[in-house]
Amino acid sequence: MKPYKIQMEIAGDTAMWTRPDTGDCPVSYPAPTYSAVAGIFKAVAWGPAIEVVPFRCEICEPLHFHNYATNYNGPLKKGGKEGAYQFFATVLTDVCYRLYAYVYPARNKSNLPKKSLEWDRKTTSPGHAYAAIFERRLKRGQWFVQPCLGWKEFTPSYCGPFRDNTKVQKNINTVLPSMLREVFPDGYNSQPRFTYDQNVKIEKGILEYGIKAREICHD
Repeated sequence: MKPYKIQMEIAGDTAMWTRPDTGDCPVSYPAPTYSAVAGIFKAVAWGPAIEVVPFRCEICEPLHFHNYATNYNGPLKKGGKEGAYQFFATVLTDVCYRLYAYVYPARNKSNLPKKSLEWDRKTTSPGHAYAAIFERRLKRGQWFVQPCLGWKEFTPSYCGPFRDNTKVQKNINTVLPSMLREVFPDGYNSQPRFTYDQNVKIEKGILEYGIKAREICHD
């Protein structure tokens, strides 16, 4: 099945790509995870009958880590105690990324909503159709939901096509021993199952998300 490439640029004042191994005071990865990139694309145009497969992220601003504190009053408090408590994190500031992905028809269609199955049956090339819809919505600034930079409160200052003055930060080189890949790798409406990539390289400001065989074997 022919893949269709989609791409976009996103920037903002603050971002948080949470490292699960950093516990109660989370620290951000320097770049978004595979699943976070897929989520940003789907925020522009969502469709469970297709599968978004990210393959590259370009870091286009210097990395600035910043201490962040907020009051948390959500359901994950230990012991169900009343009242908010102060929550600390290490976030990124003044970020900009160029994101790339391929689009394919969904492999697992057993859990798709009825409307998605009807759209899939009527569409000769779901990947091509989604890519066209995505490009149109991106240029118009239309979203399925508001895109965010990790946490919902971190909304972008720019989200759209590539800008001419954006430059990749070629001096950024590092290796991440382990990086979260996906939380729901089994498709739409599936159970959570955390997967990770090891020894993830960022070279000359570019992170390549290794595309696994199962992600490109579509009938």
